[in-house]
Parts: sequence; structure tokens; C-alpha cells
Amino acid sequence: MRVVTLNDSPLLPVEGAAEQTAGWTGPVSRSRQIIIPPGDSAHDNCRVVHCSQGCHTGWHTHDCDQLLLVTAGAGYVATAHEQREIQVGDVVQIKAGERHWHGAKAETTMAHSTITTVGSQAAWGEGGRRAGASPRPSAGGEA
Repeated sequence: MRVVTLNDSPLLPVEGAAEQTAGWTGPVSRSRQIIIPPGDSAHDNCRVVHCSQGCHTGWHTHDCDQLLLVTAGAGYVATAHEQREIQVGDVVQIKAGERHWHGAKAETTMAHSTITTVGSQAAWGEGGRRAGASPRPSAGGEA
């Protein structure tokens, strides 16, 4: 068994897009804390991702299911067909290959635990803007 204390886990930069949520014009950034270090599990990756105020990911897909557990703040998660507000206590399942984005609202930060499969990859695609939130679906295929 292993217990991780987040206050003792360093904040590390996150690869991939950090974009502004509609309605926010300030700087944006994302950071992460590793919960399950590489090699410690044969099955799962687990990290806590922190989105600064008004920050979200760009469009992306995963080649495995992704679980998001919102642990602080509030934000959005969206696919090409649906956009939902999420808040502390919400759990989101995103299916493998489903093009999506997620992140903080313009007026708050957001943190979430993310769980994916060891060896899985994310593919990043183009962003855009949609009124009231963030990227809009594009006519192009997935990245």
C-alpha cells in the first residue's frame, strides 16, 4: 500500500495545450502532481492536474478511457456534441478515441485527478472558440 500526500508532491509542468476559456483574458497554465509514478502500477496512470483560472486543455483524444475526478474548483468538459459544467465531486468518463477538452471556468481554477491506462497516449488537435466556454468542434478529424 502507498499513501500520497499532495502537499508533499511537487507541481510539474504539463505537456499539451493550455488555452484561455472564453471570458478570461489573463495568463493560463496547467501543472500536475504524479500520484502513481511510472513503473509503480502495471495498469493505471494517476495524476492530479491543476488548471489556472480560465485555463483549459485543447482538443485531444486518448487511446484508452479517461476518468476525471474533480477535486477543486469548477469547470467544463466538452465533446463535439455536448458541453457540461463540472464541479467538486463530479466524475467524468471519457471513452477511448472521444475528442474532448476540459478545464476551469473563467472565474475559477479547477483541479482534477485523471486516471488512464499505462502505456496509453494522448493525441492533441486544433482548438477554437465557442461562445460561453471554449474550443468549438472543427470539421476536421481527430488528431
